[in-house]
Amino acid sequence: MCGIVGAVSQRNIVPILVEGLKRLEYRGYDSCGVAVHQDGGLRRARSTSRVAELQTQADQDGISAGTGIAHTRWATHGAPA
Repeated sequence: MCGIVGAVSQRNIVPILVEGLKRLEYRGYDSCGVAVHQDGGLRRARSTSRVAELQTQADQDGISAGTGIAHTRWATHGAPA
């Protein structure tokens, strides 16, 4: 199982994506990630812990954009990654 959330806006959507993942965390709590379209390329942050850690990782990596997608993962096959 997993949870997926996406957003498009004129402002930074990373906090919106992380909030969406917090609401979907019960759908998968082994790992999570966020990917955004930033400066003409793809930027991503991943975490093998809870969603709260993902916001910190995204902030440290300077991830900020108006278009993105995020997911939670429940590792039914393979190790959390």
